Amino acid sequence: MSRLKGDEEDYWHASKCKAFTFEDEDEDGLSQLKESKRAVNSIKAFVDEEDEEWEKFTWSGEPVGSISWSIQETSSSRGPESRSFAADKSRPDVSSSFYSFPRPGSFSSLFKGKSRPGSFQSISDAFLDTNIKYVAPELRKPKSEYQDYSGDWSTEESVRRMQRGKMCSMERFRSLKEKLQLLDEAVRLHDGNVITAVLIFLKRTLRSDILFRELKIRQVALRHFIHLLKEISDQQLLMELLRFLEWTEELALCKYREHLDILDAEERRDFLKSKCIGLPFSSEDAAHVQDHYTLLERQIIIEASDKHLEASGQELFRKHPRKASLLFKPLVTTLFYSCIYHYTEGEGTFSSPTNLRKTFKIPEKLYVLTALAARAKLRSWVDVDALFTTKNWLGYTKKKAPVGFHRVVEILHKNGAPAQVLQDYIRLVEDAEMRISLATKYKCHNVVIDTYRDLKDRQQLMVYRCKLDRGSPEEEKIDSILSNMQIRWKN
Repeated sequence: MSRLKGDEEDYWHASKCKAFTFEDEDEDGLSQLKESKRAVNSIKAFVDEEDEEWEKFTWSGEPVGSISWSIQETSSSRGPESRSFAADKSRPDVSSSFYSFPRPGSFSSLFKGKSRPGSFQSISDAFLDTNIKYVAPELRKPKSEYQDYSGDWSTEESVRRMQRGKMCSMERFRSLKEKLQLLDEAVRLHDGNVITAVLIFLKRTLRSDILFRELKIRQVALRHFIHLLKEISDQQLLMELLRFLEWTEELALCKYREHLDILDAEERRDFLKSKCIGLPFSSEDAAHVQDHYTLLERQIIIEASDKHLEASGQELFRKHPRKASLLFKPLVTTLFYSCIYHYTEGEGTFSSPTNLRKTFKIPEKLYVLTALAARAKLRSWVDVDALFTTKNWLGYTKKKAPVGFHRVVEILHKNGAPAQVLQDYIRLVEDAEMRISLATKYKCHNVVIDTYRDLKDRQQLMVYRCKLDRGSPEEEKIDSILSNMQIRWKN
């Protein structure tokens, strides 16, 4: 027991530093004292001067923040020796404090060759040693990125962030007041995308009756919401909203649009008859719905009959085969189809063009243009002439068109009418300048010559003569007209 007590006293009274003396021979002790004083002053300067930037080194001489320090920190945090390393750091040696110059084994020594024993390897040695496992340091995301997801934004700030295209969760706005503030702020900024985003959030988190009640007093948001429901085809919720608003015509129109989803012709016809006819439309819209039902019923009858005739090999269907089904086509297309395949039928048949004209009250101008295009496509010029030929009460016939004959000429030329047919209809154009223009465009020289002769314009006739081929019949005709002494020319 006395022995242990003696060892303990020797330990506490022992010291590596010798006592200070004024003798010059004790240079070794003086140097150690200077070194200790320098270390203490450096630590004191580090503590007092907080604004100065110091280059920090670890206890092994490595700069803090270097590559080797990052690798050491990562591997020590993963390995079992992390505790012992921390324990070593808790017992610092005065001789290895913080310094502002590189020590042996620091980052700069990695580029100078082999490091001292016990320190980190150089970069070249590290790549050559295949037994060492390296772990790259893990980099954390900046805190600003996490704020986009977890920021405690107000309603105004949230709407502005959405307007700038940034992430912003609306789930934390739970009260009705906050949700309506979001909507009002989005409407105030006049940003349609933000309004739609807020409406989708309200649609998901509010009861329908509460949402409808609040939208009724916010007309801008209401229009956006109705458009949104139409775009996503939420017909059920849209009809509930229209019933709440008591918009009867809009509700009827919404119900009428449902026929577009029915692909079978007979089922669509039955839907129009049972569900749509009788809805509270305006008088004009109700007439259109009735015409729609009647037209679809006619198309079903004509389609079934023409399929049978086409299968039997009728000549007209063989020369001009059908390109598509007649079902679900517009009224003008149905009229054109009837003028192609059923033009000669009597008015008593459903497929007759005259029956369609009378049933659906097609204007004369539209009927004539459609029939002209259909018969010209079949190159039936006799039917084209009959379309414009009328008789007066004396029995005289003349050609008359509810549209200008210049349009008739254009349609005939588009369908490849011969020059004689074009020439006959160009002569029917009343305006002389337009007649000359059309005749020049379609190279109907006789019409141009006769028009200049009727105008008694000798100079224009001579100018036009220079444009013709030499020795052509048209040039001879002009020479004959110019030599006629009975014509009194105006120039």
